[in-house]
Parts: sequence; C-alpha cells; structure tokens
Amino acid sequence: MEKARKGSHLTKEERRVIAALHEEGKSPYAIGKLTGRASNTIRNELKRGTTTIILGYYEKEKYFPDTGQAIYEKNRKKCRKYMINRFHNFLNYIEEQLQKHKRSFASARAEAIGKRMFKEEEICSLSTLYSYTERGLLKVKNIDLPEKVGRRVKKKKNRKHKRLHGQSIEKRPESINDKKEFGHWEIDLVIGKKEKTDQVLLTLTERKTKKEIIRKISGKTVNAVQRCLKKLKKETPNFNKIFRSITADNGVEFSKLYEIGEKMGIDIYYAHPYSSWERGLNENTNRIIRRFIPKGHRIREYTKKKIEKVEFWINTMYRRSLGWKTAEECYQNELELLDAVVT
Repeated sequence: MEKARKGSHLTKEERRVIAALHEEGKSPYAIGKLTGRASNTIRNELKRGTTTIILGYYEKEKYFPDTGQAIYEKNRKKCRKYMINRFHNFLNYIEEQLQKHKRSFASARAEAIGKRMFKEEEICSLSTLYSYTERGLLKVKNIDLPEKVGRRVKKKKNRKHKRLHGQSIEKRPESINDKKEFGHWEIDLVIGKKEKTDQVLLTLTERKTKKEIIRKISGKTVNAVQRCLKKLKKETPNFNKIFRSITADNGVEFSKLYEIGEKMGIDIYYAHPYSSWERGLNENTNRIIRRFIPKGHRIREYTKKKIEKVEFWINTMYRRSLGWKTAEECYQNELELLDAVVT
C-alpha cells in the first residue's frame, strides 16, 4: 500500500484495509505501521466506526468502514458549513474583488488585512481560499484566478547582439541587478491590434518599487518613444534622480534609446535578443495589463482615463514581494527620501 500523504484524510480504501487488519487482531500501532498512518489516527478511526451489534444472545463491538466513512462525511459537512458561515462577509468581499476588480486572492486578502476591514478571526488563509475554489464553494473558479494561469518556463540563453549600439545588459552594475537601488526602470511596448493605424502603450516599470507608468503613444516607432520620454521628463520633478537607468529589448523602436539617454543623463542597457526574462518584471506587469486590454483589441479605442485606471489599479495592488505593500506606497517613500536629500 502506498504511503499516505502527511496531513491527508483517510480514504474509503484505507478504511477497508484498517477493517481487515483489525479483524486479524492487529493493534492500532501495527496497523499504523502497515498503512503509513499515526497510531492515534487508527485509534480515532476505530472509535469512530465501531458500533454494537447483537450476535444471538450476545452483544459485540465491531468496526465497520462504511460507518466510519459516513460519520467522517457528516462531520466534514458540519465543519465546512460552520467555516463558510464564519468567513461569509470576507468571502463575499473576495469574490467581488476577483469578479469586478480582477484582484488576486493574495492581493485582495492583503488589502483587507492592511485596511482592517474584518476581524482577524473572520479572515481565512490563502490555502483555504484555494481549497474552497477547488471544491466549488465559491462563486469564482480556477479559470478566474489570474495567478493560477500556467506560465511557460523559458530556458535562459544569452544570445549575442548582432547590431548593438548601446550598452549590453552584461555591463549593468550589480547594484541595479539586485533591485536594492531606486531609479532603475524597464521599458516595453504593449501592442493592441496589429495594424499601422493603431496606437500602442509604452510601459515603464521601476525595478525596486514596481511602480508602473503607462502612456499611450502614436505608434511603434523611435520618434514616438522619444517624444513620450521628453514629455515625461517635463512632467517629473527630479527626473534624473528618479530615472537613473532604463533597460530595453532589441526592438527597432528602442534602437535610438541610447542617444536620448545620453542627452537626458540616463544609462541605457539592452537585454540580449530573445531574452524577455531579463526584463521579467516589465513582462509580468504587461501580463496584468492584458487582463484589462486583451491582445487584438485596438489601443486607440481606450481612453486616457481608462488607461490611467489600469495604471492606478496596478500601483495600488498589494504585493507579497513588497512586504504586502503597494507599489505606490513604496514609490512615494523613495520620493520622500529623495526630497530629504535634495533639501
């Protein structure tokens, strides 16, 4: 018999084996050894499933696996109903956050805790939320959970640059790589419908705080990217302290980025060809944007207000990697530190 998974409940088959071994006169300890279960588990099960039967003129106690299974299932139903009633308001909140606001379990739960929206005993764990989903006890399904969507693991191969005019990512300092220093960004474009007349989204993601900037630009061109960065510089106080470096891919639209970087005082680094994992933070954030702006949808049809809402949503999402803080909170903390240094 296969060894039972630690912490798992007894199955019908295990109960039948316990009944057979018990009939042979084996002790709970011996049965536990043979089934891979704790002896106390066996004792509790024998107690649960034992009933008194009459044989002739005599009464006899006998263990029935079906009785043990029936009592177990009855207790489970009571327990499940009690727990769901206990977490009722919290579960309603979680369902609303996923269905209406596209939050993940982890982010919604962290926000509820951070804002003290419920009492501690009214909030269940993440594992319980996933368990309830698997059992069909919530209005959401696995397909509704963005963090459970499978991701293909790509092999990390560093391909050589054939036409590189700027600095390779290989020259990027370790202080940038370890994400401990503020002011280093990753840049990318999010494409809507593949047609020349459509606009595109330029995205910038700060590596330490995960702050996201999204701007709609006229197209996938060098000039459109440069115009956007120039405008961003005019809008941003202490621009050169906030934008110290930018890492880009090898797209044609970023081919002249190193030139504007020299003029603005920004270090520009280029990832290796076909190595999107080198800008993993930016790529993952783009996936979040796709929840609101799916592939094939015209960017031109999304208003500036709608794009700002997507940006706000991302920057106010509670993240495990930030100690259950939001990107906006972390970003503002960094700006306050910069102001303190400047003044």
